[in-house]
Amino acid sequence: MRVVVCGAGITGLTLAGLLAADGHDVVVLERSPAPRPEGYMIDFFGPGYDVAERMGLLPRFHELGYRFAEAGYHDATGRRRAGLSFRRFAESVGGRMVSIMRPDVEHVLRTALPARAAPRYGVSVVGVDDRADGVSVALSDGTALRADLLVGADGIHSTVRRLVFGEERRFLRPLGFHTAAFTFTDPEVHRLVEDRFCLTDTVDRQVGCYGLRDGRVAVFTVHRTPDRTLPDDPRAAVRAAYGTLGWIVPRALDRCPPEVYYDLVAQVELPRWSTGRVVLAGDACGAVSLLAGQGASLGMGGAFALAGHLDDPAAYERRWRPVVTGKQQVARSGARWFLPATALRLHARRWMMRLAGLPWVDRRIARSLVGKPTALVGD
Repeated sequence: MRVVVCGAGITGLTLAGLLAADGHDVVVLERSPAPRPEGYMIDFFGPGYDVAERMGLLPRFHELGYRFAEAGYHDATGRRRAGLSFRRFAESVGGRMVSIMRPDVEHVLRTALPARAAPRYGVSVVGVDDRADGVSVALSDGTALRADLLVGADGIHSTVRRLVFGEERRFLRPLGFHTAAFTFTDPEVHRLVEDRFCLTDTVDRQVGCYGLRDGRVAVFTVHRTPDRTLPDDPRAAVRAAYGTLGWIVPRALDRCPPEVYYDLVAQVELPRWSTGRVVLAGDACGAVSLLAGQGASLGMGGAFALAGHLDDPAAYERRWRPVVTGKQQVARSGARWFLPATALRLHARRWMMRLAGLPWVDRRIARSLVGKPTALVGD
């Protein structure tokens, strides 16, 4: 079977690797001119961890991964107010977890692809003609591809979804937050955060910092806003949103580079994931959002599920949609604790984190963050 995969992110690269290993003819398209360097640190566990193990990539994931002592919350003076042990968190998933930068996950998946399935960068889909005998994919470079199946694995703002299923506003469910990520260099800040994941203990907005092995400091931010549009100048928007926070935040904002990853925190909900010879995967059909975590892991798990039902995309959806729907619900329910909207709720979170030091409580909290185990679908 010839399959065109739109999107060279984690889901698309995983699917391409699985299909190429199974003997399929795979073409991977990516609209970005090159692999994107920006992205978050992710706690990688669950179905994606299992898929990486089956693909023989787990040793490389651990080689590039990080070991943090805790996720700690700090006030404006840098005083630690609460925290959660990463060791306890890892124990709740049987130690099957690795903290790793999202771009590093993509790097491992990309370099594992055979040469014939290497992504074509700087090319986007501009038209889709879906017929009973095959799908024709028109590209931005003026060429076209014929295939047996087109997979839209091109993220939350999917072009394939827009062209085939309708405008984004019909399917995007913003959760009331904006998020950003960037890296900078500052030896003093790196020394303060190098073995910890440090977050501001603040209401309505939060900045997290952690040290990378090359000396850089990685930053992620999230703040409440009803605005559904993205700013023209993301760096200016980040500085405006977090400019009054204390501790290491002013230094991070001063060193914020011109290129910043910036997006809505949102989920995607569609009535169906496939039509004819076109099917969606990953965030394109089931983004769970930053609040749920596990997006990368679910992307790999979904790719595995689709690879196992390539001839019947509807069966893939029936088996994988309940997993995605469950994680989306967990994210919406946990939003009030992820980023407290009031001082009272902030204090309640502090006490919850302090109680996590008790042996039976910390395991329960860790399990609530992880959620129910997700078995691979597609065998």
